[in-house]
Amino acid sequence: MIQIKSDAEIAKMREAGLVVGRTLALLTQAVAPGISTGELDGMAESYIRSVGAVPSFKGYHGYPATICASVNDQIVHGIPSHDQVLREGDIVSLDCGAILEGWHGDAAVTLAIGTPTPADEALSAACRSAMDAGIARLVPGGRLGDVGHAIEAEARRRAAEDGREYGIVADYGGHGIGTSMHMEPFVPNVGRAGSGMRLRTGMVLAIEPMLTGGTDETVELEDGWTVVTADGSRAAHWEHSVAVTDDGPRILTLPAA
Repeated sequence: MIQIKSDAEIAKMREAGLVVGRTLALLTQAVAPGISTGELDGMAESYIRSVGAVPSFKGYHGYPATICASVNDQIVHGIPSHDQVLREGDIVSLDCGAILEGWHGDAAVTLAIGTPTPADEALSAACRSAMDAGIARLVPGGRLGDVGHAIEAEARRRAAEDGREYGIVADYGGHGIGTSMHMEPFVPNVGRAGSGMRLRTGMVLAIEPMLTGGTDETVELEDGWTVVTADGSRAAHWEHSVAVTDDGPRILTLPAA
């Protein structure tokens, strides 16, 4: 079922989105060589609960943590650990969700630890740009395929511009979000323009491209969660929860200006 939200419900989702945006801003400031992903997870849970919200991820299908922390070749769903210490030259994708008064927010960022290599910087920037391109297509009357097409086209454009090969992860993608974290529809990161369901005012979708510096093939580790690149190349992941409105896309998970 596709959940259509009223203006008042979108306003409530914005409050949940603010919790997520502020949590990720807090973690962005904290990320540095020597900090563990387990410490980042503890900071996220403490902040989310301090403002009266609940972590979306913790306990979700048995997931054990508040955030996903995916380091280097890990694409998504990396489990934070106090044994996983971030080091100069690493990159980490932090994915965070929160529930406030029954409504969910979900977003992700990719961060460099210390000074990024040109390759890592380009990969993350391309992924973020692909996300922005997908978000821009969230307009009433558009098609779901327009979103995936825009993400894919921008990723390929950036790869050509950067003189690099980027893998576009197709096995995982965005999703509807509202009173549950994962709702219909699935939002592919590839697509054909003009195809798929029509977008309607009141839809809220999480747009989340994942790009790699090599193959688009993925492997799930034995922990049942962590997804890595099949060739060991590094990965980036950016995400926002976005409402389709008559005034254009409204990003709900940005921190307050």
